[in-house]
Amino acid sequence: MKHYLKYILTSVLLLTVIGFQPLAAENAHEAQSEKELNVKELILDHLADAYEWHLTSFGDTHISIPLPIIVKGETSGWHVFMSSEFHHGHEAYEGFYIAQEGKYRGKIVEKNASGEEIRPWDISLTKNATSLIISSTLLIIIILSVSKWYRRQAKTREKKAPKGFVGFMEMFIMSVQDDIIKPCVGKNYRKFSPYLLTVFFFILFNNLLGLIPLFPGGANVTGNIAVTLVLAVFTFFTVNLFGSKEYWKEVFWPDVPTWLKVPIPIMPAIELVGVFTKPFALMIRLFANILAGHSIVLGLTCLIFVTANLGAVINSSMTVVSVLLTIFISLVEILVAYIQAYVFTMLSAVFIGLAQIEPHHHAEKH
Repeated sequence: MKHYLKYILTSVLLLTVIGFQPLAAENAHEAQSEKELNVKELILDHLADAYEWHLTSFGDTHISIPLPIIVKGETSGWHVFMSSEFHHGHEAYEGFYIAQEGKYRGKIVEKNASGEEIRPWDISLTKNATSLIISSTLLIIIILSVSKWYRRQAKTREKKAPKGFVGFMEMFIMSVQDDIIKPCVGKNYRKFSPYLLTVFFFILFNNLLGLIPLFPGGANVTGNIAVTLVLAVFTFFTVNLFGSKEYWKEVFWPDVPTWLKVPIPIMPAIELVGVFTKPFALMIRLFANILAGHSIVLGLTCLIFVTANLGAVINSSMTVVSVLLTIFISLVEILVAYIQAYVFTMLSAVFIGLAQIEPHHHAEKH
């Protein structure tokens, strides 16, 4: 009972922190509330990647964690320094600066001999990259701690049921394997379980971490299309590299009337396109849902500032509505964080299972 109480208290604490998310956003943009607010620009800036980890602001004083900048100039070679040298993007350093407008807005640029802004080679450790490293490290520590308990049990040959956090993780892992991976993949599910479990917990952990506005949370990792692209590419290669001969036969010579295959390969072309559209759909679905959730929360928070000039009564009423709706959407986002991890893993398992088709299955079907 004690460990259940611990989980409940942890959940309440998490929800409380998430409930203060609109207040954190209000502090971060307090200086902008005195002038006309560009909601679209504010939301995009908040969701975009950054070269520093912004924590909060008090008037013109910004508190942030500087991150390492690693760039190679067109003629000056490699440079390594901290993002604090840019003074929150307002100053240049060694010829490099953060563009405030144009197509390179928010990116590190330099000027060439003709005075044009160009992008240097940039492998800097940005906010999303840092969050990715932190979340991956924490996830590895969590999984290894669970694994350590089982290794210790195997050495001592004790048969004790896991309790507390280890028991919770075992329930979670077995639920994903038995309810998603095993039914969708089929008899070869053990071969693909490590990858699918890693994908599930990676997405879930980053989704939840992104909902917490305090360090090390608040980064928009799974709402970054580069991250979802890499996950989709991993699924693409897993599906097609381990696909059976029957799977590839169904792609290039499907069981349809011959006139749909020759002389114009209509069905093979459709099947081949489907090979690429499946991972593309995975990428867009995860990216769009997470990005939309964060955008809604920020948009509702902006109602406070948008109605600031409409009078005290309207502004006070909309502030209450904004806070309540933001808290509600934040709670929904917790559910969405799990659903998106579930859906991505399930669809990946389904695609892998479809690629494991065998000839006798095909014969029984017809």
